[in-house]
Amino acid sequence: MLDKLQSVADRYEKISELLCDPDITNDTKRLRELSKEQSDMQQTYESYEEYKQVVEQLDSAKEMLGEKLDDEMKELVKMELEELSERKDELEERIQVLLLPKDPNDDKNVIVEVRGAAGGDEAALFAGDLYRMYTRYADMQGWKIEVMESSENDVGGFKEIIFMVKGKGAYSKLKFESGAHRVQRVPETESGGRIHTSTATVAVLPEAEEVEIEINEKDIRVDTFCSSGPGGQSVNTTKSAVRLTHIPTGIVVSCQDGKSQNSNKEMALRVLRARISDEIRQEEEAKYASERKSKVGTGDRSERIRTYNFPQSRVTDHRIGLTLHKLEQVLAGELEEVISALTVTAQAELMEQEA
Repeated sequence: MLDKLQSVADRYEKISELLCDPDITNDTKRLRELSKEQSDMQQTYESYEEYKQVVEQLDSAKEMLGEKLDDEMKELVKMELEELSERKDELEERIQVLLLPKDPNDDKNVIVEVRGAAGGDEAALFAGDLYRMYTRYADMQGWKIEVMESSENDVGGFKEIIFMVKGKGAYSKLKFESGAHRVQRVPETESGGRIHTSTATVAVLPEAEEVEIEINEKDIRVDTFCSSGPGGQSVNTTKSAVRLTHIPTGIVVSCQDGKSQNSNKEMALRVLRARISDEIRQEEEAKYASERKSKVGTGDRSERIRTYNFPQSRVTDHRIGLTLHKLEQVLAGELEEVISALTVTAQAELMEQEA
């Protein structure tokens, strides 16, 4: 661990020197690359610097304890030793996490797709609940939301809604949300008071840059049509809505929420790029999925990952066995406790693999 930390520290200090070089400061691209690399290392570097100071102070305190001291001074030194030892353990644990291989997508914006699945209108209403939960969570994180495509049903829910979340670390937190979400509640239309079970699916895709996924224009069929509102009714007479079909993969993307045909095409391309990237990633992961099975899920979107039980005000994440009796708060966007628990589990499993 110490060798890894020293190499990080050496690189961090080298970048600090480079960032003062006029040749670098005049090269915008290189400056941006180095600044991001240093920013990614900063927490590790600062933790290592503090760790070295704590170890040095521990050694000094141990030396003092070997000297002739009065009882009061000896007790003070023992208290300092205890505090420093605790801090050293905390820093070692923190540094182990910081040294874990980083998901290259963690800092990316994400495209989230929420769809009502089993349960008809009730599933569509639940999809709307999930969309609002994510928008509120995004607000708490200081992220921005941009709706790219939506298809409402007649009762105010969503058959489908696709939106982008823009903000630092969006993928690192939301990536655990991919999967089948289940709701158990009594629908407003249910006169007998029976509990119904419905589902909605969530897909979280990191935004793929153009340089990562090149899409050849000749591989895309572009269709335009009039955008529609709830129930399929036409809301305008101009063909501003766009449907893209990627011929090699068969992936189809439609966008109609933009103000013009060009903006809808641009949004559709972003979704298409993310879906192609996700398909490539899933194919790669499938090759060694048996080695990577973990409590945080296999990535299979048919997997039931979480249940929202209204009669018991309960939220259960089945991947890690976490149950919280505060459904209302979770749906109001207070997702951090669930996401933190999933992150800690994922980190613990990575540490086992690295050991």
